[in-house]
Amino acid sequence: MPNFLFRTIPADRLLLDAERSGHSLKRTLTAVDLTALGIGAIIGAGIFATTGSAVAGTLERPGAGPALMLSYLLTAVACGFCALCYAEFASMIPISGSAYTYAYATLGELVAWIIGWDLIIEYAIGNVAVAVSWSGYFKELLRGFGVDLPGWLTTDYRTAHQSAEILANAPRLGSIPVVMNLPAMLVVGAITIVLVIGIKESARLNAVMVFIKLSVVLGFIAVGAFYVQPANWRPFAPNGWTGIATGAALIFFAYIGFDAISTTAEEACNPQRDMPVGMIASLAICTVLYVLITAVLTGIVPYRQLGTAEPLATALNAVHLDWAAGFVAFGAVVSMTAVLLVFQLGQPRIFFVMSRDGLLPKGFSAVHPRFRTPHVTTILTGVFVATFAGFMDINEAVELTNIGTLFAFVLVGIGVIILRVREPARPRPFRCPWVPWVPLLGIASCAYLMAQLPWMTWVRFVIWLFLGLMIYFLYGAKRSSLAKFRPPDLAR
Repeated sequence: MPNFLFRTIPADRLLLDAERSGHSLKRTLTAVDLTALGIGAIIGAGIFATTGSAVAGTLERPGAGPALMLSYLLTAVACGFCALCYAEFASMIPISGSAYTYAYATLGELVAWIIGWDLIIEYAIGNVAVAVSWSGYFKELLRGFGVDLPGWLTTDYRTAHQSAEILANAPRLGSIPVVMNLPAMLVVGAITIVLVIGIKESARLNAVMVFIKLSVVLGFIAVGAFYVQPANWRPFAPNGWTGIATGAALIFFAYIGFDAISTTAEEACNPQRDMPVGMIASLAICTVLYVLITAVLTGIVPYRQLGTAEPLATALNAVHLDWAAGFVAFGAVVSMTAVLLVFQLGQPRIFFVMSRDGLLPKGFSAVHPRFRTPHVTTILTGVFVATFAGFMDINEAVELTNIGTLFAFVLVGIGVIILRVREPARPRPFRCPWVPWVPLLGIASCAYLMAQLPWMTWVRFVIWLFLGLMIYFLYGAKRSSLAKFRPPDLAR
């Protein structure tokens, strides 16, 4: 296999290239900002939506029941191993790019491209799912105020064609019914504008939304605790370990987001200290909240009644706390807006760094002269996500997001082990403890969760990676900034 596929960029050169490129970003984020960004990304559609099916189960998968508390702890442990690996890399290589950049420094250009392409699934495709879920909660919130949006304006094309009522009421362009999820498209557009204006402004908006969502979550725990009946926790694990493990795979989506902090390393004031703090603190805070929410949720009503798209509201309605259910719906809208903000912030920075390395067109690494943000990739990402959010079904997007993220976590763990062997003396402001055991445990945990996903998800994932490889060999391999280091016969 050609040697250029495994060429790496030393970490020192990555830092120097970022400083000299003329495309550097503004450092304004503190540890508190980064922790808030992590919480903003983590608490969202996962806890407000997927908890219900994970607790009650589906026709295809057994539910965890009240033992979903253990499922959250299991997933948190897997993510914790990976967070320690991310923190070591982020403190060593404090520039944008996340796992893509780390792979370029350790595993080689081909693997870096694969993981960069894979991260599109986590951030862009994942945001499609969040935007669609946001639209559903927003529609319910408006309905509480007496505003009922028509189905053809709030439904994706595939779902609409399963409803004769929606198609009958939809306007037509010739013989084609006009169907779209307009709220999902509009919220992505609004967030894109905020992100172009500036990172600090985006962080401030996120901080406000994090405060609101934490108030809602803590309010649910405080109010719901008075209605908990311990008898509802029995049986605690109705489907044993199978239900707990399946629940862990289903609710993994609730933890996606802490790694998005690493994409802002180039905008952190003190990345060597603040990046590890932001990732680990946000993960720990959210884990505690998830366990408490699940304990209260399954204590209010029997777990079999929670298999809905709005399990928190379902539980509150069951004890006639309709006002609190409306409060939770508002919190869900705010929570998912924060998730959209952080993920829309992350994806453009992946494109930005890949462009700076020559693997994507140079225009992708343009920085706005006034706002100092990667405006070109931010706008392109916004257009991509808004378009698919308007017409794409949510289920496939969620499954692809899970497998893409787990795959990225696996590669980061491998990278930490390789760099410890290759460059043991390199300064590490933050050191992942007990290497190689912690990275190996992270790799094994993620591989186990990947194995729980449907086989069709694997098929889509392989097809996606194949398309990415075609683009790399047709474009990126020839235009890489490392191409000049190829042997003469490969450089032609």
